[in-house]
Amino acid sequence: MLWIKVFHIVFVASWFAGLFYLPRLFVNLAAVPADSHAERERLLMMARKLYRFSSLLMVPALVLGLWLWLGYYRNASGWLHAKLFFVVLVIGYHHACRSLLRKFEQFANQRSERWFRIFNEVSVLLFTAIVVLVVVKPF
Repeated sequence: MLWIKVFHIVFVASWFAGLFYLPRLFVNLAAVPADSHAERERLLMMARKLYRFSSLLMVPALVLGLWLWLGYYRNASGWLHAKLFFVVLVIGYHHACRSLLRKFEQFANQRSERWFRIFNEVSVLLFTAIVVLVVVKPF
């Protein structure tokens, strides 16, 4: 079971690395001047690839987490329920990134660079909450 936990942590950390950087690309995309087509296309290509790669990392992270839950943590107390709530929020955040990427692709982004800077910090807060719940197990 320890190997499952190790690979779960590796895939979760890798998935979050993508979630930390993808919104940063959105900040850069929001700041691109309208006449800078090459820079915009380069950033969009990077964002597409990063989103796909992060999506591939999300799958084993969730599967291994489910495996841990079924085999080890099934009777865990409230901290696990709180963690699972935050995991659902992270999945939602991941899909929100897809929606924002599509808006950039369709020239439909209405959000400011500042908004994306704040949105960029949400993944850090979610990651912190999950790590605190797993390590401290406050309830």
